[in-house]
Amino acid sequence: MAAAGQEKTVSDYIVHHLTNLTYGKLPEGFERYDGQTVGTGGEWTFAHGAEEISAMGFNAVHVDSLAWSIGLGIIFCALFRWVAVRASATTPSGLINFIEMVVEFIDNQVKDTFHGSNKLIAPLSLTIFVWVFLMNLMDLIPVDLVPEALMLAGVEYQKIVPSTDPNITMGMAIGVFILMLFYSIKVKGFGFVRELTMNPFNHPAFIPINLFMEVVGLLAKPFSLGLRLFGNMYAGEMIFILIAALFGAGILWMLPAALLQLGWAIFHILVITLQAFIFMVLTIVYLSMAHEDH
Repeated sequence: MAAAGQEKTVSDYIVHHLTNLTYGKLPEGFERYDGQTVGTGGEWTFAHGAEEISAMGFNAVHVDSLAWSIGLGIIFCALFRWVAVRASATTPSGLINFIEMVVEFIDNQVKDTFHGSNKLIAPLSLTIFVWVFLMNLMDLIPVDLVPEALMLAGVEYQKIVPSTDPNITMGMAIGVFILMLFYSIKVKGFGFVRELTMNPFNHPAFIPINLFMEVVGLLAKPFSLGLRLFGNMYAGEMIFILIAALFGAGILWMLPAALLQLGWAIFHILVITLQAFIFMVLTIVYLSMAHEDH
């Protein structure tokens, strides 16, 4: 665990693996890690360490999370298009059969859970499930493989699991939340306002209390949706990093660390699939609630 010729502690190793490749604008007069001071007007650059990331503030962009999530989305679209072009009426086999099973599984989930009429829900659910699954699947790649390889190319930080970044998970959750609001207004009209103000107590005197409780419950949905995925995947990644740190504890820890990595990876296959499924199902449930006009 060495970088730039200096030995890293376990704490340094963990912090390094949990730091995103961040691009943003450093404020004028900020002193950088190498002792240089940012000139007039600030400087757009890649951050080096937590202090520079913090100084960038809202202008910071997690380049690695964006690149990996967009790349995995492109892989998803290309793979499913390849299968769709080759699908036929004959009995499918191999990858085509597997993809058709996934599509049929998602379609059945939508039919069982969604109680409205909207052609968007099924493809949206399929996209969410496969995209989140692919992002979670990156967690099974050895934690040192890609970051160490990119360090040879001069890239100091690299997180390859987009779902361990709350910006990604909350961004997806906010997208679902916007759809919830859109269809609630489109389907219910003024009834959506009545739903917020006259539930659970159907009396004008309780409108402030009803509105407060309903708005809190409404806002809790995207937060629970995004933070649940982030929390579970972040915890799983942390365990992988902690186990990987054991390899630097001496030769006696090599075999136990390898067995722990293998055991956790096998168990984590269930976790990454379950988290993608939960995100998809909750999305269907929330959009179904938005279509229900009582």
